Amino acid sequence: MREGAKLHTVTRVYKFDDPNGEIYQKLRKGASIASLGVEPKEFSIKEGNVFLNEGLNFIWMAVTGATGLTYFNSANSYIGVGDGTTAASASQTGLQGTNKYYKLVDSGYPTVSGNTVTFRATFGGTEANFAWNEWTVANGNSDTAVNLNRKVESLGTKPSGATWVLEVQLSIS
Repeated sequence: MREGAKLHTVTRVYKFDDPNGEIYQKLRKGASIASLGVEPKEFSIKEGNVFLNEGLNFIWMAVTGATGLTYFNSANSYIGVGDGTTAASASQTGLQGTNKYYKLVDSGYPTVSGNTVTFRATFGGTEANFAWNEWTVANGNSDTAVNLNRKVESLGTKPSGATWVLEVQLSIS
């Protein structure tokens, strides 16, 4: 008998020119990317990340019925982005950069399908306009929240007037 768990992450980044904020409004309301009828200016898929100790501890506390937890539901799930370049380490407790922005997930998120949970947040034209070098999923809008994970990888520099979407799928198998 073999024991072991595999943690896997897939991140999708969609970048739209959206000077009037129309795409932003639709996506924040939960519209699918496919329903927009507009191709993103840029799209990329990234894999991997570091699950943080505080996030794994939270999962075990939830499994054992601990009280007083702030769950990763639609009212409390945030995706944070920052400009930090410090290598990811399981002992970290949030984003490491100087510029950072935590955004509440879009309507209808997170979703669960089988062993995968999906978080999606849409950042509008005036939000998080800096180099996106790191990201996390948290149960609050700051580094003091519980962060499930952290990934360090350049996703580009978000310009003013652009709408960017960060979709994060976390799986345990």
